[in-house]
Amino acid sequence: MKNTLNSTSGNRPTRTIEDYLSVIYGMERDAVQVIPAHLAQSFKVAPPTVTVTLRRMERDGWIVADPVRGIHLTEAGCAAASSVIRRHMLTEWMLASMLNIPWSRIHDEAHQIEHSISEEIEGQLRINLDNPSFCPHGNPFPGFENVAARWSPLENAVAGERVIIRRIHEAAESDPAILLFLEKNNLVPGAQAHVVEVLPFNQTIGLKVGKKKVSIGFSTARYIYFEKVA
Repeated sequence: MKNTLNSTSGNRPTRTIEDYLSVIYGMERDAVQVIPAHLAQSFKVAPPTVTVTLRRMERDGWIVADPVRGIHLTEAGCAAASSVIRRHMLTEWMLASMLNIPWSRIHDEAHQIEHSISEEIEGQLRINLDNPSFCPHGNPFPGFENVAARWSPLENAVAGERVIIRRIHEAAESDPAILLFLEKNNLVPGAQAHVVEVLPFNQTIGLKVGKKKVSIGFSTARYIYFEKVA
């Protein structure tokens, strides 16, 4: 009997390559120059390790590397990156809505599952989850980036503003401590907050979420995107 969960197409990249593709996709989306040093920092590996992987990716047609313009996804690379990102985000929704896994844990759990989901299961999840446009952390599915483009990082907020939290950037999703802090303080997509104060001298922002006062540093606020309450 066919195992649909572990069934993958013959030309699907390896798990490591899929991880690189999704990170490169996010960097290109955010207009961050993709260079080996940035990837080494993102994956917390030595630069030579990144170089070897990138050479393999270029050989297999997933990326093109230019000494001046940096690294870019090919059409095939972009399609493969979009696929793994969709599978990751759909898995997050499955874990959150069907299995009630805590919001702060679903990213890490989904990362263990996303690589082995077949196209058949991906399609069924999209139907069952009513084709979501954003993951539970508010990051856009591939093709919906234009909607998220109008949201601003919380470090740009002004004291007195009332805001709606819309998105927690992928860069923060890999830090369980940040996600747990945000979850405990209800700084999650859809939550409303009042910006009480912005203190550049000590790099903090004071918020009131419901009746609770929360203070966060600029280093965390840059990953939290908001929309002003009309």
